[in-house]
Amino acid sequence: MNPATANIEEAILSAILAGRIDPGTRLGEQKLADLFGVSRTRVREAMMRLETRGVVQVSARRGWYVVEPSAEEAREAFQTRRVIETGLLQTVREVPPAVLASLKEHVAIERRAIETGDVHSRACLLGDFHIHLADALGNRLLTEIIRDLTARTTLISMLYQPTEKAEESSHDHEDIVAAMEAGDLSLAARLMDEHIGKVEAGLDLTARPDPLAGLRELLSPSTFAGNAPSVPHHHSHSHPHTNDHPLTKED
Repeated sequence: MNPATANIEEAILSAILAGRIDPGTRLGEQKLADLFGVSRTRVREAMMRLETRGVVQVSARRGWYVVEPSAEEAREAFQTRRVIETGLLQTVREVPPAVLASLKEHVAIERRAIETGDVHSRACLLGDFHIHLADALGNRLLTEIIRDLTARTTLISMLYQPTEKAEESSHDHEDIVAAMEAGDLSLAARLMDEHIGKVEAGLDLTARPDPLAGLRELLSPSTFAGNAPSVPHHHSHSHPHTNDHPLTKED
């Protein structure tokens, strides 16, 4: 793979995992080409790879944009994560001391981010725990799969989870690591299954976000409360064929 393509792909995936890119964000080819100093062909290659990884889509009208998973896709993503991550723990025979130390340090960093109120860092760290766990246990293929799934569930949480239960998630991670340290990997697997289930249960999948919410708010009469713009009078000498309405242009 071309290094430039890999850099674009990695930058976008990392930003999604960190919660810095919202679902539905448009990813303009020319802007990305300018930003990374590459051709639009290279950008397109990166976008196509991200499309196969399930984090971007393309349409004739919008071009490339970050996916907005449906409720059904959300359920599938969490079900897949439960199968893979509990399965990973069930197949481990023993956990090396260095892996345990690394995971405990990660949980400690999570706790600090929560205590200091660093919202972006804690969101990134909570998702990264699952990627770090797979990576620390030495399975590169599963690490890549879990990373892509975590990116999807990060976007899902942004769409369907109004309040993040960060502290509860971090406690769950702590309990999973404690079970691993005690050598009870079946308990660790069960706790992982329960943890992912709780995160999914915290989502309101019945409330599909309103795609027109932003525009609806902008055009709501209440937006102009106390300072409504004046409305021009229509005189008979106005030009009927002139159409200069600000909303007629596509952006």
